[in-house]
Amino acid sequence: MKKITFLLALATLAGCTAGGGTQQAGGSITVATAANVQFAMSALAQAFQSQTGIAVQTVISSSGKLTAQIANGAPYDLLVSANMKYPEALLSNGSAVPPAKVYAYGALVAWSLAGITPEPTPEYLLSSNIRKIAVANPKNAPYGEQGINYLEYFGYLDTLQGKLVYGESIAQTNQYITTMAAEVGLTAKSVVLSPEMAGKGQWVALPAGSYSPIAQGVVITQYGADNHPEACQLFFDFLFSEAAQAIFGRYGYDLPQGG
Repeated sequence: MKKITFLLALATLAGCTAGGGTQQAGGSITVATAANVQFAMSALAQAFQSQTGIAVQTVISSSGKLTAQIANGAPYDLLVSANMKYPEALLSNGSAVPPAKVYAYGALVAWSLAGITPEPTPEYLLSSNIRKIAVANPKNAPYGEQGINYLEYFGYLDTLQGKLVYGESIAQTNQYITTMAAEVGLTAKSVVLSPEMAGKGQWVALPAGSYSPIAQGVVITQYGADNHPEACQLFFDFLFSEAAQAIFGRYGYDLPQGG
């Protein structure tokens, strides 16, 4: 059904273009993309363009910063967020159009390139060999918020507070890890499974029950609905197609029911 819906939307767009509608073949859209989706988005954008001829430009940052930019008028067509909070916030303030929908569920890992073997529970982080632990800023980055929840769940947040270094997004957190500015970092599973990072260092998945499920949502912005409505709807629908969901699966995301 998802494949049929996406193909029908593609046919509709083709018809609008042939008939002289506002959407131009070979145009582009700009997708505000949460940093944890950075690597998967490259594969998604390539697949989408091959099917539609529409290029996807991306702006990568934390979900919170992207949301603030959209609310202040940034010309982004969609928000692909790391949670549902921010798409729903844009709906609430009139900066987006319904619906907001969960496209995937993210997972946390502990990752090290500094010769440390991460463990599922955080006791090992007390070692004197670990001076810095990278985590995304919980005020702007949902993965950072859940990283803090993980430490708090096991009762180590206060003890480890002095070791924590905060990246403005998962992307900056990954820089701390890959440059070994931090011996260990809490990041997205999608990062360590990406072709760019696969096989580098050591990582372990963190217990799912130690943090809240990371339900990642997408929404079309009001700007996108006003300026590129057909292309935006096509990309929105594409994220739920079999092809896109398979890409999310390869990057370690859990899929929505029926995905």
